[in-house]
Amino acid sequence: MKLKWGVIGSAGIARRRTIPEGIVRAGNAELTAVYDINAGANGEVAVEYGARACASEAELLGAEVDAVYIATPAFEHFGQIQRAARAGKHVLCEKPLSLTMEECGRAMEVCADHGVQLGTGLMMRFHAQHQAALGLLREGHLGVPVLGRAQLSCWYPPIPEAWRQDPEKGGGGSLMDMGGHCIDLLEMFFGRARGVLCITGNLVQQYASEDTAVVLLDFESGAKGMVDCLFNVPDASSLNRLELYGSLGSILAEGTIGQGESGNMVARLESCGGAYAADQVRGADGGILLNPPPVNMYRAEIEAFSQAILDGTPPPVSGEDGRWSQVVLAACYESARTGRRISF
Repeated sequence: MKLKWGVIGSAGIARRRTIPEGIVRAGNAELTAVYDINAGANGEVAVEYGARACASEAELLGAEVDAVYIATPAFEHFGQIQRAARAGKHVLCEKPLSLTMEECGRAMEVCADHGVQLGTGLMMRFHAQHQAALGLLREGHLGVPVLGRAQLSCWYPPIPEAWRQDPEKGGGGSLMDMGGHCIDLLEMFFGRARGVLCITGNLVQQYASEDTAVVLLDFESGAKGMVDCLFNVPDASSLNRLELYGSLGSILAEGTIGQGESGNMVARLESCGGAYAADQVRGADGGILLNPPPVNMYRAEIEAFSQAILDGTPPPVSGEDGRWSQVVLAACYESARTGRRISF
């Protein structure tokens, strides 16, 4: 059995990634209908993937679809989640679920009231190497968790009408767009954040949203963390590093954070910390290459959500996960405004 999907916002990330790599390739999903305000692009997507091109959102919500994937600008999410829920459609929405915590809570309530599931698009959890690292942590191979770092940067110059460059439409800049993924990943490894200290700025790009953000975090496990996300570094100059440290070693990766399904990840683990060594010799080689079979994150995300709906179980990345992401990000922006550490 396959879940029938409709897509609202077919011309952006949905067209580049989620439709061709996720919905079309998923073993338990099929693309049924698509809608985008760009009617030309929407028609092209429909023809390419054999779906119905809808002329309006209402037409799509009236079509025979079981679930709706929302990949529109952030300021559209709140209303679209509500309307999809009232039409009896399950919803997988890209983050953030809304622009405010009040809207986020109301969106979750509407979904609950109409008996539909709400999922959040945090696809980096499904990366095979991230899951391999998580397995090592859960088995205790890293020892006592100490520190995590997640980095995601890109070159994003001023573009007319770009909603991510307007906080009124996107909720924020590099922190909201990329930092949310990085924080969510570190929380997957170390538990929920319990405090943040954040600084933001515009160092290169002169638009209303921040182009620079750095966050320091405390986690439930006691581990500390840092996230740096930038809209002002050339794409090829940032290796998008993930670093996890513990009392028994480290897991270091480059290129696993992002939209691709591969990267380089090495675990350097020891059975015990050993005695103090004054010379502190460090070898550049060695370690265990973590190279499980690649998993396309978009396909894994769609298959996991689809199977949850087919089985009548909660989605693995829920609306509550999306709500918590917004709690943490709101605290980060408050910290940046006030210069204070914000505790939960």
